[in-house]
Amino acid sequence: MRGYFGIGVDRISKERNVGSLFRTAHAFGAGFVFTVGAVYERQRGGKSDTSDAPGNVPFYSFPDAESLILPQGCELVGVELLDEAHELPSFRHPRQAAYILGPERGELSPELVARCSFTVKIPTAFCVNVGIAGAILMYDRLISLGRFPARPLTPGGPAEPLPEHVHGGPVIRSEMERYRNAPPNDGDID
Repeated sequence: MRGYFGIGVDRISKERNVGSLFRTAHAFGAGFVFTVGAVYERQRGGKSDTSDAPGNVPFYSFPDAESLILPQGCELVGVELLDEAHELPSFRHPRQAAYILGPERGELSPELVARCSFTVKIPTAFCVNVGIAGAILMYDRLISLGRFPARPLTPGGPAEPLPEHVHGGPVIRSEMERYRNAPPNDGDID
């Protein structure tokens, strides 16, 4: 899968929720994890993060929304039950994304929502646990951007094999070779 993603939480207070989210992010191949204005002690979060995600994946802790720094080209995507948010099953994930989830008993801060390129919502009847929401989001990213064969048309039916990847010719290199192999120009302008 091309691109990368990071995932973080805004003003979260339960270390075990953060630990669970970061463990799942590590399993899904996150490029980085982060907190914004959160109460998070790595040792306490480690009780639910048995993979030691912050020891294996870059971890960033930002004191507030204004100090949040992302890699160039990385789009911030808020995950929140907002009326105007895109429903996750219809959302096209950016190749370079950082996802931010709100606190356990609240919403993403207005400052973070304003910084988001997109907001998405998981179509549920009510809010789910932060770790569960993050797992659903990362799984959706994986099946949306990953390379998998199409699902069978009938339940339990055979899956079609994944077609072999066809590599296209490098356009720039072929043009450079043509330029290198051209006869020398004597200074005449055609």
